[in-house]
Amino acid sequence: MRMIVGMLLGALMLTAGVYIYDSMATSSVANGQVAQEHRPIVNWDVAATEWSALKTRTQKDWIRLTSN
Repeated sequence: MRMIVGMLLGALMLTAGVYIYDSMATSSVANGQVAQEHRPIVNWDVAATEWSALKTRTQKDWIRLTSN
């Protein structure tokens, strides 16, 4: 059980760290060359779209499974 909790906590910390790094690297304060040199690691718009699609598909599958 500890291993699963540790893995989930590690994934959460990794995602939070990448998000913080990306938000600081592409802040509105950065200008010119600095903004071009520090490109974001993750395309957060695409990640949000994929997450939404996953949630929708999971909900539909759950309804299909529980309706039988």
